[in-house]
Amino acid sequence: MVVAGTAGDAHDRHRLHRHAEHLRAGGPDAYGRPAERRDPDGGGNPYRHCLDDIAEGDGMLVAPYRPLPMPQRYAETGPVFLHVAPCARWTGAGLPPVLARREHAMVRAYDAADRIVYGTEQRVVVAELDGTAKALLTRPEVRYVHVRSASNGCFTCRVDRA
Repeated sequence: MVVAGTAGDAHDRHRLHRHAEHLRAGGPDAYGRPAERRDPDGGGNPYRHCLDDIAEGDGMLVAPYRPLPMPQRYAETGPVFLHVAPCARWTGAGLPPVLARREHAMVRAYDAADRIVYGTEQRVVVAELDGTAKALLTRPEVRYVHVRSASNGCFTCRVDRA
């Protein structure tokens, strides 16, 4: 499984990082407001850049994020959690830490036009996530797969072909 924090190409792969730096510097979010600063409760606040949970006591920013590259009918905007202090982008292989500690996840496939491939959204046991993503990626119409929170539907990461 090849996981990218945001998207498959080099430009989009760093989009969330640039967005986080912009928000940390006090820039406005997608709705023209500063990010909300909160203290995480240690109950699973996954950060989308390092793909790990934000520990209790670390500063956290909450802001809207659109994981698809361009605004369009399928481009949902939802909340993401960001470390207040910069952190390294996750570059590991296999299952990122944020998913390894979860029991379930949602997956949804997208085509080359960044549109949902209907009938692909499903709740999966995280232990089966790799196989499910690989099976979806064998379909010719599927370009990539989004992994989302099974409890709230929030974007977690994108899976691309190896």
